Amino acid sequence: MTLPARFLAHAQALIPAERRFDDPMATLAYGTDASFYRLLPKLVIRVEAEAEVISLLKAAVADKVAVTFRAAGTSLSGQAISDSVLLVLGDHWNGRDIRNQGEQIRLQPGVIGAQANAWLKPYGRKLGPDPASINACKIGGIVANNASGMCCGTAQNTYHTLAGLRLVLADGTCVDTESQDSVTQFRESHADLLATLEQLGEEVRADEALAARIRHKYRLKNTTGLSLNALVDYTDPLDILGHLLVGSEGTLGFISSVTYNTVVDLPHKATALVVFPSVEECCRAVTALRSQPVAAVELLDRRSLRSVQHKPGMPTFVQHLSSGACALLIESTAGSTETLQTQVAQVVATLASFEVEQRIAFTTDPTENARLWAIRKGTFPAVGAVRETGTTVIIEDVTFPLERLAEGVNRLLALLEKHRYDEAILFGHALEGNLHFVFTQGFNNPEEIARYEALMADVAQLVAVEFGGSLKAEHGTGRNMAPFVELEWGTQAYQLMWTLKRLLDPHGILNPDVVLSEDPHIHLKHLKPMPAADVLVDKCIECGFCEPVCPSRGLTLSPRQRIVMWRDIQARQRDGQNTTALEQQFQYHGIDTCAATGLCAERCPVGINTGDLIKKLRTASAEHGRTASWAAEHFATLLAGGRVGLRLANGAQRLLGAPRMARYAAGLRRVSQAVPHWPAALPQAQAPVQFSAPSADARPRVVYLAACVSRAMGPASSDAEQTPLIDKTRQLLEKAGYQVVFPEGLDALCCGQPFASKGYPDQGEAKRQALIRALLKASRGGLDPVYCDTSPCTLRLVDNLADTRLDLYDPVRFIHSHLLDKLDFTPQQAPVAVHVTCSTQHLGQSQALLDIARRCSREVVVPEGIHCCGFAGDKGFTQPELNAHALRSLKNAVQHCNEGISTSRTCEIGLSEHSGLDYHSLVYLVDRVTRPKAVHADMPLVAPKEGEHAAIS
Repeated sequence: MTLPARFLAHAQALIPAERRFDDPMATLAYGTDASFYRLLPKLVIRVEAEAEVISLLKAAVADKVAVTFRAAGTSLSGQAISDSVLLVLGDHWNGRDIRNQGEQIRLQPGVIGAQANAWLKPYGRKLGPDPASINACKIGGIVANNASGMCCGTAQNTYHTLAGLRLVLADGTCVDTESQDSVTQFRESHADLLATLEQLGEEVRADEALAARIRHKYRLKNTTGLSLNALVDYTDPLDILGHLLVGSEGTLGFISSVTYNTVVDLPHKATALVVFPSVEECCRAVTALRSQPVAAVELLDRRSLRSVQHKPGMPTFVQHLSSGACALLIESTAGSTETLQTQVAQVVATLASFEVEQRIAFTTDPTENARLWAIRKGTFPAVGAVRETGTTVIIEDVTFPLERLAEGVNRLLALLEKHRYDEAILFGHALEGNLHFVFTQGFNNPEEIARYEALMADVAQLVAVEFGGSLKAEHGTGRNMAPFVELEWGTQAYQLMWTLKRLLDPHGILNPDVVLSEDPHIHLKHLKPMPAADVLVDKCIECGFCEPVCPSRGLTLSPRQRIVMWRDIQARQRDGQNTTALEQQFQYHGIDTCAATGLCAERCPVGINTGDLIKKLRTASAEHGRTASWAAEHFATLLAGGRVGLRLANGAQRLLGAPRMARYAAGLRRVSQAVPHWPAALPQAQAPVQFSAPSADARPRVVYLAACVSRAMGPASSDAEQTPLIDKTRQLLEKAGYQVVFPEGLDALCCGQPFASKGYPDQGEAKRQALIRALLKASRGGLDPVYCDTSPCTLRLVDNLADTRLDLYDPVRFIHSHLLDKLDFTPQQAPVAVHVTCSTQHLGQSQALLDIARRCSREVVVPEGIHCCGFAGDKGFTQPELNAHALRSLKNAVQHCNEGISTSRTCEIGLSEHSGLDYHSLVYLVDRVTRPKAVHADMPLVAPKEGEHAAIS
């Protein structure tokens, strides 16, 4: 069934073509969320303004077109997919207004939760909701699902911390509950609707049994169905309306902004792990802890602990716990260390009377805290990592009344055993009686689907009927629990939900079959296939946690979408279908525009690096192996050719002028994509390094590995810093008292990254090994540290480095660990922009880079939302649109800065072009603001002559 022509014409007139998608690749890519369901939308629209949403909803009502809203797509229950029209939030939903020193914050729905907390952190505040997906999920989804989390409980979820909403109803009407004018107009235009809501509220509150049931249900963590508590908690129909939207999962309206009452972010915390010999003893302890000063109490059953017991850093005792053991991870937070000590003593005293099998005492050490939380956070990916290819991971969450928690745990475990889910684990937010159970599930045959259906039926009967709990504590009803809403709530409350749905969405166009469905089998339909694609990505659970850090997200495909597409292509090929057209699309959208920097692996729960898949695909299609081998064997010649090319390019630019040259180059590029992009910050050619013999003096030696880009590319002619990086680095190292030496045959050396990224891993590894041998020789078998002047090359060398004798450093780590005590810093007043490269993040040096920058400048700016610049080696020349897209917000973010710093020469080209600032290496800034400490000031500096450098032969 196609969409009505009138609606399509309206969408085409309203939305530019680049924000409308109806091709098979785009609809599949956008039709995937984190759930185990899939629907393919007929039309995907990236909306950028409230006015667009209003206009589209009016058209949808007129033509009875179903519409679903999509924020980050991290939803687990199938609430962010559609087989009709999918409205996806674009870039321009990131507004915020911080009020009263952070006590309130107004946010648009496209803001990522963690970013909101970053804005609030200077005020010592945070959002109440703390979902596990907070680094990826967006405010729109947090509100629409009434998400909570480990520390949130029920008191601090969106419903209870809501201060105001701006919403759009199905008929396109907009009302802002914080604007008196808007409220007045709405009360006039929608008087009948508000009167009906008011009457429903009066009827519910007058029905003592129903009102009591609603209050009981929301004493528990509960997101099953619509938020009926709005009818008993509020009398003003506008308050009722606003709170009904919370947890409505896009079925009642669109939320275009929300104002939160924030909560205090206590800075001091202590964490402990306590293992009890039985579930019963563990849950008795939970009851006792409920009245204690604890922020989080996470329960882990024996299976959960077993799933991570062999992980690095796990306590050895975890492997030897009894079969019935059950653990609590306990955290207490406070505003001061003294208060924290008092609280910890109180908690310890409370637990003293309980039988304990093992324990790790409370610790305030950040490293130990992180290690303990890694046990809890590692359980879900541990299940995902061991599942069979073709299956998915399902995480359900239910709530038992706390007084019956132990019985609920044991009964739930028994159900999982009954239905043969032997790999299933159970953990949860114990203070709320909220349990998550995780299991692997295949949907490839009727028997597997029947097994899942039987489990869900038994779980629903156990939790909702026998225990009076909630079937969805925090993940939202979605499609998954829609058939069971009546079972949990009873017919009267269920019909009340339908009354509200039909009142606010009379034509049923908003997210049909989500939360409420007339199809009792909707939870068994539209099940997502998870076909094998490649061993590198088969463990992907399509959660979308990777997406915020991907530079191509929104331009072409994200890592999740790349995997989705490759899975589909492989499945189609196995079915004998012709995939030529899809593969041609995937070549550009999936392969060519992938930066392959691997930041996605840092966010992935199961550690998948989609870039590895892309490199593998590039290798499979690489056709110039002989050329790559020649280039590897004649690298010095290649480098010399690069210098000649830069000289010619800069000569042409001086002759014609930079603007005219850029226009000519752009014109040629339009004729042929083989012509590289001409960046505004085009580097000048760097003269070859001139060597001299190392001096025989008492200074400690450091081997300086100047990366090939540093050896070929000097500063841009427009850069205020005209000293080449190699000279500036040597100057800084010698200032700190080091003798700088270089490996011999430097121009022939390369870490191999250019070859590996182009699909020639053998040639790349050969260059890497040759370089490692040269560095071992230069460092006297590892006696001297090796300083590499760019982070990407350092990462390439240290990754899987077998020879541990080499002591390799990138600029950040070397400066932080070797130079801070040798130099005096006088920070400059001028603000500086800092770009933390992908490789710096992989090397674990992000914080160290910021620490150094803050020693150098009174004001350090890290642009929001830029995790990767997208230059990706040479992508800034060959796919400049990737670099431009990744840095589209950079200029506004750094406009008051004087300069920018980074640790990658190629990244700095794109950063300079798209910011209007000069970006250069960190060493320029450090050298400018430092002088030798007195202990080094009198050291004899026997340096080579100007322009010469010491080499080891």
